[in-house]
Amino acid sequence: MIGYVLFEDRSKIGKPLTQHKGISVYHNGQLYAESYGRHYSQDGYYFGQKWQCVEFVKRFFFLAKEHRMPNVWGHAKDFFDLSISHGELNKQRGLVQFFNGKEQTPQEDDLLVFQDTMYGHVAVVSEVGKTWVEVVQQNIFGKPRQRFSLTHEKNVFSIIAPRKPVGWLRIAKN
Repeated sequence: MIGYVLFEDRSKIGKPLTQHKGISVYHNGQLYAESYGRHYSQDGYYFGQKWQCVEFVKRFFFLAKEHRMPNVWGHAKDFFDLSISHGELNKQRGLVQFFNGKEQTPQEDDLLVFQDTMYGHVAVVSEVGKTWVEVVQQNIFGKPRQRFSLTHEKNVFSIIAPRKPVGWLRIAKN
């Protein structure tokens, strides 16, 4: 399409769309790669680029869960380390890592990771049903909340549609 122009009210960028456990999801506009500066906590912890998906999940884990990720850098796809075994600690994120398609089901407040695009995507699980998982996410235009199909066969849980995540991360139980 030649000369495609986005018609968007840019005054909505940075405005809350929804929230999960009191943590707001902000509008990033139609251009997913657009950023509006760096965002830090009051004590200097780096959340990420405003209003990208990584910024939301790091802000959520920091404010709602009092969790600081040891490694504050990287794109969304970098949150999941394929060399770490299922159920083991991902030291870069300080979270236990679970592969999609194994015996573990995602739980509320898990961090879902997609590696199917150039930068990947991350979202927070807000609810889990018998056949679906709902996430809350930033920087997916028009979908601050989205449901994914969840299958359960022979003690294996898989999120399969409309996108298939590589897995999820969870705060370790003490």
